[in-house]
Amino acid sequence: MSGPIITLIIQAIAGAIGGNAISGIAKNIDLGPLTKTIAGAIGGGLGGQILEALIPALGGGAASGAVTGSGFDIAVFAGQLAGGGVTGAIVTFVVGLVKNALFKPKTS
Repeated sequence: MSGPIITLIIQAIAGAIGGNAISGIAKNIDLGPLTKTIAGAIGGGLGGQILEALIPALGGGAASGAVTGSGFDIAVFAGQLAGGGVTGAIVTFVVGLVKNALFKPKTS
């Protein structure tokens, strides 16, 4: 597999983890397990790619990533995990806030 694909997979997995983590921390985020995982993965993948474009050090330079032909770079891997996890958590939090605003729970 090529470096950019592996980078996207790392960021999406980190985003899914971040989305599930923020849902556990912020109890007012009322999303189901599948929704928070998908929102986190999308946020982690897209947000990680945006961060990588803005901060090239996260991606290890042009089109390289954590896994290259010359080996594995732990610093780049950590940057991709952090970027994907944080952006996945942010997107999941925003999706939860929007859902709560649109579909307010009925009080009796």
